[in-house]
Amino acid sequence: MASPLLSLPGAVAGDGVDAPVAAHYGSFNLEQRALDQGEGFVDLSHRDVVRISGPDRLELLHNLTTQHRDALASGQPTAFLVLSPQGHVEHAVFGHDDGEVFVGHLEPGAGAALIDFLTKMRFMMRVEIDDVTSELATTWRPAKRVGTAFDGYEFIPRERLDEYAKAAGPAAGLWAFEALRIERGEPRFGIDTDHRTIPNEVGWINSAVHLDKGCYRGQETVARVHTLGRPPRRLVLLHLDGSENRLPKQGAPVRLGEKEIGFVGSSARHHELGPIGLAVIKRNVAVDATLDADGIPAGQEVLVDPEIGLHVRPNLRG
Repeated sequence: MASPLLSLPGAVAGDGVDAPVAAHYGSFNLEQRALDQGEGFVDLSHRDVVRISGPDRLELLHNLTTQHRDALASGQPTAFLVLSPQGHVEHAVFGHDDGEVFVGHLEPGAGAALIDFLTKMRFMMRVEIDDVTSELATTWRPAKRVGTAFDGYEFIPRERLDEYAKAAGPAAGLWAFEALRIERGEPRFGIDTDHRTIPNEVGWINSAVHLDKGCYRGQETVARVHTLGRPPRRLVLLHLDGSENRLPKQGAPVRLGEKEIGFVGSSARHHELGPIGLAVIKRNVAVDATLDADGIPAGQEVLVDPEIGLHVRPNLRG
């Protein structure tokens, strides 16, 4: 579903799963600077939106996901994951509960599978799970960030996007948003993760996993790695060689010498840091090693502690 905001002056559509929204509106550098200064908004209306309602919704999510019912009911921005029995991340949802319903956003096209899973698992619980992407659009505003994890996101009635844009502008495209997201070390599900990713590898233990709750699917893996430390892999921030006139391809291998030690996720051009990216690499790679990211030399900055699997900059994630 293409966003109506692609009609704004200077709008250039993104590509791939991000094609329905603007990559930029003429100058992604100026747009980044505006966001950095707390101005403007980003159109993320291509993201799927789900609504979970009913008196038993928090119990259902508490039982099936990584988050605790108290965190889900707080009224604050939160996140939950659905894991496989082996602890691999299958769904990542970000949103909030207003006391009556939980509304969450997730990657484009990911809503149907989540809804199918939750619907099959609700049994006799009084819960309704609906895809409301056609009703609600996701946006992000730096002015709405208050320092907690996953904040800044808003849900806007889709028919009011044009009105919202006039009030919340200037508009910034996805290229600007992605550069700042990467700088924060915030992984994007399915792009900075793969089918083997466990929460401990990418820093989601800090904010999307509650470690003091009853059993849920995949808990044994998460608890064991948290207790013993040393997750198999770790998320890093790549500082890419700026002399290369390209960015690495998503999914491309990361090498140390001739040995493949991980994969590239997102990458972008930051207005201050230059070309940067996220990668998931083997835990035991030296933290000061220079890496090869799709043929581009790259230094690394630690985001997830290789010993305990916690994000080292949790206050910057959002």
